[in-house]
Amino acid sequence: MSEPVTFYSESTPNPSTMKFVANRYLLETGWVEVDRHSPELQEVPLAVKLFEFPFVERVYISQNFVTITRLSHEDWLEINPILKEFIQSYVEAGLPVTRTVRPEVANIDVEGGVEGDGETPQRIRQILREYIQPAVEQDGGAIRYKSWDPITGIVSVTLQGSCSGCPSSTITLKAGIENLLKRMLPEVKEVVADV
Repeated sequence: MSEPVTFYSESTPNPSTMKFVANRYLLETGWVEVDRHSPELQEVPLAVKLFEFPFVERVYISQNFVTITRLSHEDWLEINPILKEFIQSYVEAGLPVTRTVRPEVANIDVEGGVEGDGETPQRIRQILREYIQPAVEQDGGAIRYKSWDPITGIVSVTLQGSCSGCPSSTITLKAGIENLLKRMLPEVKEVVADV
């Protein structure tokens, strides 16, 4: 007999998002983030169903949690129990969460780089994965490496889940992520969030 599925909700630093944490994996690997207009929306059946609620604006799904961004005028006290119960019932029914995994995640090798990358991009990915990602996942978000410009020393990242649109994300980006990368890799001069 398998363990029953349970979910609990956690507030995040972003007042527009709520994190719903499962006691089991929702995805074996990878992540997916969609809004109502994402071309890959149909590949994420759980999100399709969540968008039937008019107050859901964006859905981020990681290995063991779902982060939902609400429309700003909605009250979490009212919609949180509705969403938690829906997600739990959906997963308990054995319905598919997603049909695909983001290719950016699938082609990252065990060293944390993509084949053909130089040493600096691989180290940046490794630092993001080991030092930054666990902290932002606790807040229902994610940070993804986008690019490295060796001429300017600028690292571009993408903020997702609760980090996307969070009022404190600029402080986190500059005071946390940028400072850490600059300390560990002197060639890094700046970190910017790409939208």
